[in-house]
Amino acid sequence: MLQPSRAAAHAERVVYTVSQLNREVRSLLEGNLAVVWIEGELTNLAQPTSGHWYFSLKDRDAQVRCAMFRQRNVHVGFTPSAGQQVLARARVSLYEPRGDYQLIVEHLEEAGIGALKREFERLKAKLAAEGLFAEELKRGLPRFPERIGIVTSPTGAAVRDILHILRRRFRPAAVLIYPTAVQGAAAVSAIVDALATASARAECDVLILARGGGSLEDLWAFNDERVARAVRASAIPVVTGIGHEVDFTIADFVADARAPTPSGAAELVTPEGNAVLQGLAKTAERLRAASRRELRRADTGLAHLLARLRLAHPGARILQQIQRLDDLEQRLAGAARGGLHRERNRMSEALGRLLRHSPEHRVREYSARHAALAARLDRALEDRVEQAEHRLGLAERALHTVSPLATLARGFAIVTRAADGALLTDSESVGLDEEIEARLAHGRVRARVTGKKPQ
Repeated sequence: MLQPSRAAAHAERVVYTVSQLNREVRSLLEGNLAVVWIEGELTNLAQPTSGHWYFSLKDRDAQVRCAMFRQRNVHVGFTPSAGQQVLARARVSLYEPRGDYQLIVEHLEEAGIGALKREFERLKAKLAAEGLFAEELKRGLPRFPERIGIVTSPTGAAVRDILHILRRRFRPAAVLIYPTAVQGAAAVSAIVDALATASARAECDVLILARGGGSLEDLWAFNDERVARAVRASAIPVVTGIGHEVDFTIADFVADARAPTPSGAAELVTPEGNAVLQGLAKTAERLRAASRRELRRADTGLAHLLARLRLAHPGARILQQIQRLDDLEQRLAGAARGGLHRERNRMSEALGRLLRHSPEHRVREYSARHAALAARLDRALEDRVEQAEHRLGLAERALHTVSPLATLARGFAIVTRAADGALLTDSESVGLDEEIEARLAHGRVRARVTGKKPQ
């Protein structure tokens, strides 16, 4: 194989200066590596008067230089110190003057859950325990809002995105902006005041609480307890559109509805204009069809009424009434003849009954009945007297048979004590010299006991 000459090889060389090489490497690093998250131990911290921070992140085997510029580190919520475990979001770059590979840190937080995240979870648990996130507290959104309120920064990109979506989707809705700071120390009180103002004025049907994307520190105002309670206290339904789709804030949990972005919030509170127009077109077509059906039904009803009117013409009605009058006249004459015939029959029957119930006839009838009853009474009296005489004879014979008088007639007597009339049947029941009385068949005798002899 032939080797190229040394002159040809020298002509093909591309020679970089050191500055060019470092610049090229920096471009390659920044253009090909996305933003990275890195965790390590903070060391070699330097804080010059410029306000920038320079430090290194290391683990057991390696370390990397880092720079965090002042406009970024002012949002760090803690004071960094050497030996502290931190979590950084950074871009990979190169410091050209020294050719040092480094990280440009955009966000820094304590490693693990971080102080802000711990505070986030603590407040979330507290408000959840109070019931501020309960589904039954969520209010429905109006389907066609007449006026929409926006609580956000009047100069941010979020408000422009929201207004663009609202104009595109639902032009009839009026829009009111309640300007507020959405980042920094004054943001919390400003957001609370804006929500209170919108609620007190009651000018809108729904409120959008919005902010564009950012770090956890950038969005921290929406994790404040005062903002959460102001959202819940609002008399108007609140829709949040804070940060990006992956960002969740305490305000999102308290709000009546949450959208992933400010643009999503604008879409959530408005109907799609084209869909509304299509719905109106369909409704108009249904209305036209219903109108045609009603007109056809009305035409049919009118034709039916005209037919009935012809049948109910006054001339036809008069002829019908004349015919009815003739019919009634004939029925009246027949009814009169029938009534007279029935009355004659009734009079004849009444006369016959009157003759049968004449007083002379009744007197003869009662006289005959009286004579018959008198004869029956005489016979009955004779029979009763004979029966009584017969029963009396029988009783007399029976009484004579059992009468003590008959016994006395045979020589017996009834002896009683003269003093008290007590019947004596035993000699022991009377004393000596006591007076006794004896009843005979004819009369009574008295005697005195001179002696007793037992049986």
